Amino acid sequence: MFDQVVSSLPAFASFFVTAVVLLAVFLSLYVFVTPYSELALIRAGNEAAAVSLGGAVIGFALPIAVSVAVSHNLYSMIGWGLVACVVQLLTFTAARLALPTINHNIPEGKLASGIFIASLSIGVGILNAGCIA
Repeated sequence: MFDQVVSSLPAFASFFVTAVVLLAVFLSLYVFVTPYSELALIRAGNEAAAVSLGGAVIGFALPIAVSVAVSHNLYSMIGWGLVACVVQLLTFTAARLALPTINHNIPEGKLASGIFIASLSIGVGILNAGCIA
């Protein structure tokens, strides 16, 4: 039983490290695309920013998890990770266009806007993940 686990550790490590790197790249791009500094807002106790960014992380992680489960190699996983990244960034951009005041609401700590962005990100992430499977 443990022999199978031990022999699978290199594959696990390569997929896990790749997933973490993809997540870091996504977070860097997401924070760059948003017109406010989520990390500074979160450090200052802004709940709307925390909820919004948390939803984006979950919305990105869901398709990554599915891509790990269905991919037979790292290249396929990375490809789906790039697709998930673009989809999440487009989701935020669409939300900004639909609700232009969201650019001000999140920094002002309006939790409803943070919940909306988080819900949208998670919902799109679930759809994205389902399309990969």
